[in-house]
Amino acid sequence: MGIVKIDDELHEEARRASTVMCRSINAQAEFWMKIGMLSEANPTLSFNEIVKMQFSAAHVRLPEIAVA
Repeated sequence: MGIVKIDDELHEEARRASTVMCRSINAQAEFWMKIGMLSEANPTLSFNEIVKMQFSAAHVRLPEIAVA
């Protein structure tokens, strides 16, 4: 584990987002970093595609939504 220095304003945004997403500030920052790395490695994928790919890799079953 290490220490990462981030801008105070970005830290405040992570704090706010972590409250909404029910994550710790560290978990929120880690999530953003992971998604950012995956986005850079896969520039043609959308955020939703990346999240779906991560759910699939973790063997999370997502319910299908019926469209009328």
